[in-house]
Amino acid sequence: MSASTITVNGARLVADPSGALIWPERSAIVVADLHLEKGSGYARKGTLLPPYDSQATLARLETLVERHRPASFLCLGDSFHDGDAPARLSAAERASIAALTRRTDWVWIEGNHDPAPPGDLGGRVASEIVVGPLVFRHQPRTGMGEISGHLHPKAHVPTRGGHIAGRCFVEDGQRLILPAFGAFAGGLDVLDPAIRRLMGPAFAVHVIGRDRVHRFAARQLR
Repeated sequence: MSASTITVNGARLVADPSGALIWPERSAIVVADLHLEKGSGYARKGTLLPPYDSQATLARLETLVERHRPASFLCLGDSFHDGDAPARLSAAERASIAALTRRTDWVWIEGNHDPAPPGDLGGRVASEIVVGPLVFRHQPRTGMGEISGHLHPKAHVPTRGGHIAGRCFVEDGQRLILPAFGAFAGGLDVLDPAIRRLMGPAFAVHVIGRDRVHRFAARQLR
């Protein structure tokens, strides 16, 4: 698997094909928008989805922690799809989360879907956190060194052989928005004004492919 290197406000970061952001210098992993129990949340409203999204997302988190053994792990908000989502987790899923939060310094950043992540699953809760030249929060605002989630960016890039499309990291060297990590999380095109207005003119996307991350300049997007 091939990752993509990104520099934001002087910090060298790695966009991993899993959808996680890795900061090797700080032994940190960052993910955004897990949306655990989105499937069961939709089911309560009459839209039936396979009830395995939390299980699949947690398995990917476990793989990340086992592979990289980070000193810290940051979840940038909307880790749970709604305020009742933690209560809908199975006993096995709760045990998986508790095991993960015991292995590293786990931080739950507050999101708009989960403004008060549960304290009984381990880890600590913060509205945002500053580490060196970077500030980690859920919803993007303005400022140098911002790492955020919330907008679920995706991109579509025409190529000679067809096209490459999918979830992506989007950055302009001063800020970065992570793709949604959750199994059932959707996406918003990076050319949508909600994302485009946040980025400088020379922004780039790092699109997640089958086994690598592809970097493209803004001018290559469709």
